[in-house]
Amino acid sequence: MMQENSKTVACWLLLCCACIFTIIVVGAVTRLTESGLSMVEWRVAMDMLPPLTDAAWQSEFDLYKASPEYQKVNAGMDLAAFKNIYFWEWLHRLLGRVVGLIYALPLFYFWATKKIPQGLKPRLLFFLFLGGLQGFFGWFMVKSGLVNEPRVSHFRLALHLGTALLLLCLLWGAALHLLYPEMKKALPFRKHAMLALVTVSFTVLYGAFVAGLDAGVIYYTFPLMGGRWVPSEFWHEVPAWRNFLYNHATVQWLHRVLGVLSFVAVFALGLRAYWTRAVLAKKIGITLCGLIFIQLVLGIATLLSVVALPLAAAHQAFAVLTLLALVTYSFVLAKA
Repeated sequence: MMQENSKTVACWLLLCCACIFTIIVVGAVTRLTESGLSMVEWRVAMDMLPPLTDAAWQSEFDLYKASPEYQKVNAGMDLAAFKNIYFWEWLHRLLGRVVGLIYALPLFYFWATKKIPQGLKPRLLFFLFLGGLQGFFGWFMVKSGLVNEPRVSHFRLALHLGTALLLLCLLWGAALHLLYPEMKKALPFRKHAMLALVTVSFTVLYGAFVAGLDAGVIYYTFPLMGGRWVPSEFWHEVPAWRNFLYNHATVQWLHRVLGVLSFVAVFALGLRAYWTRAVLAKKIGITLCGLIFIQLVLGIATLLSVVALPLAAAHQAFAVLTLLALVTYSFVLAKA
C-alpha cells in the first residue's frame, strides 16, 4: 500500500513539473513578445478571467496607457494590438494560479488521507512555500517596469526564473526518488555531473540577464562579435565589475562563453557515461549529448535569426530539459 501511495504522489509531482515547464516556456514567449508589462495590476481572483466586455477591455487599456511602457515605447498602440500582448501575460499568470491549485489541493487531500510517504511532508510544505514565493517574485519583477523605465529589472527576472527552475528541479528529484528508490548511486562521475550542472545554471542565469537587458539584440553573428572575439565595448562600464552585470555586450559575451563551456562539460559527461558498461549509463549518456547539442544549435540559430520567437522559446525549453537531465544524474542516479 505504501509503495502504491508513493507512485500516486510521484505522478502528482510529475504533473506539477509538466505544468511548471509549460509556465516557463510561456514565460519565455511573454518576454519575447514584450507582453510582460501589459497587465499593470495584480488581482489574484479577477485575473483568472480576461476582460469579457468592450468596457472591461477599455478599462484595462486605459490602465496600460498610464504606464511607462505605453508612454515611452508603445504610444499610439491600438486596442487590437494591446489585446495581443495582454493575452500572453494573462496566460502566464493564469497558468501560475492553476499550477498552484494543482499542487495545493492534492497536497491537502494526500495529507488528510495519510498517503504522503514518511519523511516527505516537510519537503512538500517547503515546495508550497517556494511556489508562493515564486508568484511574489513574478509581481516583484513586473513592478520594476511600471515605475519609471519600461523595462523589468534583469536581476528580478533572473530571480523569478531561477526560483521557478529551483522548484521544478526539486519537484522532479522528489518524484524520481519516489518512483525509483532502488536506482540511487547507480552511475559514476557525480563530481563531473555537478560541475556541468553548475555551469549550465550560470549559463541560464546569464541568459536571464541577456533577456532582461535586451542584450541579445546588439550582435547577431557567431562566433565573432563585431568582427572580434571579445567585443570592443567589453570594459565600457566604470567601475570594471559593472561590466559583468550591466554592460550589454559583456553580458551577451559571457552568455556565449558559458554556453560553449556548458556544451563541453555536458557533452564530455555524456560520452564518459556512454563509454561505461552499464545500459542505464549509455542511455543517459546519449540523452545528455543529444540535449546539449540541440541546445547549442538552438542558441546559435536564435542569435543568427535575430531572436526568432520559435527558436528562442525552444532554446529556453531545451535549457530546462538539460537541467532536469543533469539533476537526474547528479542527485538521483550518480555515485557520491
